[in-house]
Amino acid sequence: MADTQQDMWWAVARSEEVTSAKPLAVDIGDQPIVLWRDNEGIVRALEDRCPHRRAPLSLGCIRDTGWIQCGYHGWSYDGETGRLKEIPNMKDQQKFPPVYKAIAFGVDEAAGLVRVNLRTGAVPSEIEGPVFGFSGTTHVSLGHQDYLDALYDNPELVIAIRGVSFTPYLMSELRNQNGMLVMERSCQWKGLHWPAPFSSDFPLTILTETHPVTGETRLTLRDTEFRELLRVVMAPVPAARGTTAVRWRAELGDRHPGVRGTALRRGNPFSVRDSVDGAKLRVTKRSVSIHGEDLRNAIVAEIPHSEAVAA
Repeated sequence: MADTQQDMWWAVARSEEVTSAKPLAVDIGDQPIVLWRDNEGIVRALEDRCPHRRAPLSLGCIRDTGWIQCGYHGWSYDGETGRLKEIPNMKDQQKFPPVYKAIAFGVDEAAGLVRVNLRTGAVPSEIEGPVFGFSGTTHVSLGHQDYLDALYDNPELVIAIRGVSFTPYLMSELRNQNGMLVMERSCQWKGLHWPAPFSSDFPLTILTETHPVTGETRLTLRDTEFRELLRVVMAPVPAARGTTAVRWRAELGDRHPGVRGTALRRGNPFSVRDSVDGAKLRVTKRSVSIHGEDLRNAIVAEIPHSEAVAA
């Protein structure tokens, strides 16, 4: 799985987080990356280490030329190739052989997310779709796979939808559907269920479609009429020191009638929890995730290397 992870496009930032005013430091696992927009507005990604003295390039600045300049000794690099372009007091570009360069990564920007591939020459992901208006970035003290397992077994541990209560009951088991891990969970509106605190009525369902390697997930909240009340894209990325960075975008869909539907539409209804309740996590049974590893391995085994790079 580790080699396959290197081939993937990881959503490491929301589009609005990457500007030409200041470099942005992100990471994929233990690989530090610096992002910025050049003078043409194109997102660039280099290893976040200056080849000169290994200082983080994200602590530098962005030149008018669109190059990134290290804040330590002022060496400047081109974002497309990573080539060294200028050293203070040494203006002749011919003095800089190709060996003097930072590692450049493939970048793809689509649907309001910036994705990076650690393989050189990777084919862009060609993901299309609208830019959802609500968005956020959250860092969670939980490993990438542990985060996904928690999402499968008890979504309440890691996400929240205003006015919606998740249940342990599934409408469909986790399954492989066109190379994605798909499942549907029964949900309820929050509030008392008179005359008992429990109810067998499930007026809502959550449909999740998850990439088997990156964990990028499309989540849809639907009612009994199959109206899509909420659409969310979540992109969990393994980050440094065993944490997970989650970028997400959401938009409201069809209007649900009644007070509860109105409450759902009152501003941003979705959030990713920035902390996980350890006590609840400890007692959460592996109900869905226990089947996930075998399904993931089966899907990945069927992906040719060339297709994995483009995924």
